[in-house]
Amino acid sequence: MLAEQLQAPARRPQPQGLQDQRRLHQPQGRHRLGRPGRQGPADRSPATARRSQPPAARLLRQRPGRRGAPAVAEVNGWHILGAGSLGSLWATRLARAGLPVRLILRDQAALTRYRAAGGLTLIEDGQASLHPITAETPHSDMPIRRLLLACKAYDAEEAAASLAPRLAPGAELILLQNGLGSQEAVAARLPRVRCIFASSTEGAFREDAFRVVFAGRGHTWLGVPGQPQAPAWLEELHGAGIPHQWTAQILEKLWRKLALNCAINPLTVLHDCRNGGLRDWPQEVAGLCAELAELLRAAGQHAAAVGLHDEVLRVIDGTAANYSSMYQDVAHGRRTEIAYLLGHACQEAERLHLPVPQLQTLLQRLRAHLHARGLPLT
Repeated sequence: MLAEQLQAPARRPQPQGLQDQRRLHQPQGRHRLGRPGRQGPADRSPATARRSQPPAARLLRQRPGRRGAPAVAEVNGWHILGAGSLGSLWATRLARAGLPVRLILRDQAALTRYRAAGGLTLIEDGQASLHPITAETPHSDMPIRRLLLACKAYDAEEAAASLAPRLAPGAELILLQNGLGSQEAVAARLPRVRCIFASSTEGAFREDAFRVVFAGRGHTWLGVPGQPQAPAWLEELHGAGIPHQWTAQILEKLWRKLALNCAINPLTVLHDCRNGGLRDWPQEVAGLCAELAELLRAAGQHAAAVGLHDEVLRVIDGTAANYSSMYQDVAHGRRTEIAYLLGHACQEAERLHLPVPQLQTLLQRLRAHLHARGLPLT
């Protein structure tokens, strides 16, 4: 099942306030020529040279046991930006497995609220457990080796860029965003960082700030297009109970999920219904699935097109009582990810010179709906 469809089932939400990536290594720093009147690298004392280094490089050189030096395990652990449903789910699972985890929150105000809450609360089978995971703001000096970026697609590029000074040599970014387009943007913004794409069907929803409910077991696909070699740290996900699989065909998984979202989410907004309400619009669903399957084939994602309509119907039935994520975003007055879902599909069809009249009409209707409610159209 889709993570986006696995939202709180029993209640209507209440409003509240790709290109293939090349693995490149981070440069080790450039030597500057000494200027008249200033010390060059050869003239500096070791202490002066250390002070001139970027925070990430300086901290990584500190040895365990020195005052103020981070533990090696902490430096090599996980940073997670995004305390939403999936970010919180990953953070609590990793921490529960004894792995070093640090949350990166938006600003000092969010950090203050988090500390007042005492940590992240995970609710499973009605049982709540509190996880006092260390949190920080983006301005911390702690270097980052492995970052799970679990924010909204429209925030991903700027969020990643803001953390660039903290990325250690050889750092890896796991991009867990809906749709397509944001992954390419992040990779282009940080060309020397290895970007790993992820697509998840785990079910979780945020009950309140820093409280996440596990709503249904799913699976997470991770990969770099065209790179079959999986990183060694995937074993940590196994130990943390995060079902996963590495694949070099990650774009196929992302395209398939995008198509499922495009066939369901916009219609739930326009027809003001739960997922199961789309049973009353079978012809509209079938028409969208036909165009989406044609688009997938034109984009070279033939495997993603197989059985698309049947899977859409299974998702509608399996999550009949749930509200889609796009429905909830609109109900809460929040910006949607339209540009990375339906918008991206229509843009790709235009690039391929493929007529998709039903998808284009759906996009126009959805934009008009958002405009009438004062919500962003991108």
